Parts: sequence; structure tokens; C-alpha cells
Amino acid sequence: MRSGAFSEQPAADEPDGPEPTTMRWRVSPGFTALKCAVTVALALGAAFLAEDRPALSAAIVAAIVAGAYALRDLLAPVRLAADPDGVTVVSGYAGHRHLAWPEIERVRLESRTRAGLRSEFLEIDTGDNLHLLSTYDLNARPADVAVALDRIRAASGATG
Repeated sequence: MRSGAFSEQPAADEPDGPEPTTMRWRVSPGFTALKCAVTVALALGAAFLAEDRPALSAAIVAAIVAGAYALRDLLAPVRLAADPDGVTVVSGYAGHRHLAWPEIERVRLESRTRAGLRSEFLEIDTGDNLHLLSTYDLNARPADVAVALDRIRAASGATG
């Protein structure tokens, strides 16, 4: 599920003055708020289901899972940042890892179709690690982010 609202970034073909040298992509705040609301609704539902043990257990587990996803969005909302030194990607549950441009072997798009649904991911390959970021993680089209990363990398003088 996507929020439908992409972050405010110019399209690849829109000249908008000097190229930005630092950019950040984050999860949609609206979608994070929705996850928080679902967590609260499930917790309240569990309170009303106190008499029915199986339903109570299911509601509690669902609330915990939804809460864990919402908490990750609150702790690490920025999933990718790029500057002349390199990129910083989310790592693990809510950590971050900085990758200098020379460490990055390639940045490419990965598309998959399953059950009639097409998914597109931005793939950042360091040789030892592979970082996959979805449209949800970036709140932008991965193809647009790849173009922006190429521009920032080129502006930094790093070769790729």
C-alpha cells in the first residue's frame, strides 16, 4: 500500500536551477500515522475482546506487529540520504549505515511481477551488502531516486 503522495522532488526532466547536492528520502508521514491509528484500534479492539481468549490473543499479536512497523517508521523515517560524500541507508531495524561513493559498486532498479502486481526496488550494491529500498521506503519512484543519486554522485566527482 502506498500513500499516493510522493515527496517534493523535481522530475528528472525538469530543470529547476542548480542541482541539489544533498537529498533525503523518507517514508510517508501519512502512512506512518495510519499505522499508528491501526495499532491503537487493534489495542482498543483487544480491550473489548477480553472475554474471548482466542480473539484477544489475535488482536494483541496484530497490535504488536502493527506497532512494531509504526515504531520503525518513527525511529528511522529517513531511509536514504545522499550527499557528495556518499549515501546513508537504513540498516537493521532502525539503524543507519554510511556508504562512501567508492564503496558502492552499482545502483540499479529491480522490478518484479508477482500475482499480477509489479514491484520496483532501488538496489544499492556494495559487493558485500545489498540494500533494497521500495517505493514505500522512499516515498518516491525508485527510478527517480536512481537518477537523483547518479546526479549527486557525478556532482561529487566520484566515478561509478
